[in-house]
Amino acid sequence: MIGRVLAATVRHRRGVLMLGVLLALGNVAAVAFAPALGQILFFPLVALALVLVVLALLSLQTRPAYFVVQPQIPAFGTPASAWKVFLAVCFLLPFSAQVGALMRSGRQDTAWTPESILHVPWLLLVALLLAEAWRGYGVQLRPYGVRQSWILGSIIVPWEALPVAQMTLPAHRAAALWLAYAEPQLVRRRGIPWRRHALRTDNVDPRFLAAAIHHYVCHPDHRAAIGSHAEYRRLLAALPGRRGGSQPSGSL
Repeated sequence: MIGRVLAATVRHRRGVLMLGVLLALGNVAAVAFAPALGQILFFPLVALALVLVVLALLSLQTRPAYFVVQPQIPAFGTPASAWKVFLAVCFLLPFSAQVGALMRSGRQDTAWTPESILHVPWLLLVALLLAEAWRGYGVQLRPYGVRQSWILGSIIVPWEALPVAQMTLPAHRAAALWLAYAEPQLVRRRGIPWRRHALRTDNVDPRFLAAAIHHYVCHPDHRAAIGSHAEYRRLLAALPGRRGGSQPSGSL
């Protein structure tokens, strides 16, 4: 059941985010112009925020072993993170109450205190979470290499930069897949990348991702077809633990 909820959240994440924004705007209006209604909404919104936190924690424990085929790029991308969607809406709800309170103070000609500036970092955090959840940034396998993006930057690791030697399998719930570079000078960074030597795996099975990367490091003749549905089917059949592939062991 929870798996279906998480999958539906990822699939309709923009609709969920828009619903969260509308709910937050309604709360802003209630707190600013109808304080009695704002007080009535307070406890239901707190309960909703707690539910979203629980769902975010459950999402972090679920690591799907699949890619999203993106022929228009072309790429195989990790699915969007459900926990980012839940946290974005969760942070948005209390922030909307603060915005409504500030608007009510302005209407009552109450002088803003210096502490009001503390709302700016909160605004930036909410905006960052919303943008991350909306775009669904993650790891992509492309014909030229591996790309990891987030709202502030990206890192591109050409296939030639990765060693052909065996890779040690990460833990099942590892938060990151660490990379060793044979040609570090080939790695390119833009903006502020999340990390230089690690790929985020909070939204994908780290062993599945490691196996797919190692497969293309060892089979350069298949890289040009990355992004096609036919190549994705071939990749799944070739990966360890998949039908047609060998069973996983301690290394790849």
